[in-house]
Amino acid sequence: MELSGRTALVTGAGKGIGRAVAQALAREGVNIGLVARTASDLERVADEVRAANPQVRVAIAAADVGDRAAIEGAIARVTAQLGDVDILVNNAGIAQFGSVLDMEPELWERMYRVNVLGTLYATRALLPSMIARRRGDVINVASTAGEKASATTGAYSASKAALLRLTEALAADVRKHDIRVTALMPSTVNTELASSVGLKIGPAERMLQPEDVAVLVLDLLRLPARVFVRDVALLTTNPV
Repeated sequence: MELSGRTALVTGAGKGIGRAVAQALAREGVNIGLVARTASDLERVADEVRAANPQVRVAIAAADVGDRAAIEGAIARVTAQLGDVDILVNNAGIAQFGSVLDMEPELWERMYRVNVLGTLYATRALLPSMIARRRGDVINVASTAGEKASATTGAYSASKAALLRLTEALAADVRKHDIRVTALMPSTVNTELASSVGLKIGPAERMLQPEDVAVLVLDLLRLPARVFVRDVALLTTNPV
């Protein structure tokens, strides 16, 4: 499918995967709405997006996706500037690790609020327009941790598992409106988030890179409208 001229909104766009996805979409001629918590990060990425393709329109809105009023307001500001959104990439997420007993319930609640409810809030805000136009792609960045947990990933894995089931339910609900909802499940990606929580699998150059995820996002969006991918896992060839 032709991407040029379409409009996307990317959450968690200030760094890592969101930043790489925004840059990749811009190079394809997609207008971009950027949402993240830190305005300075958004301004930097907006400059990078414009440099990647001066022809695209860019809008930024700082918001915490875990705050329903904040993310709905941010989406309203973006759509006021760019118009209807055709592509939503729910990438915003947080991670923290610890045993089930050691991690405070407040941290579990925060992770669910961002990783699960943040996706729900953003998607609900944009779905009515997509349904009315019978057009839209929603891509939720989950994790392979949603399929398998360890002793220290209980909260994170549980939130990503919930995101996978939310994605599955949304996909079943809106396919009749010609809207695709897909879950991307990368293993550990070489991002600032991964570094901040001490995640590393082998040498950095052998880890998945944000640009690898962005390539798959473009591939999914280019599929014929009749093709729907429910979920896809991205694994590194690194044997470590």
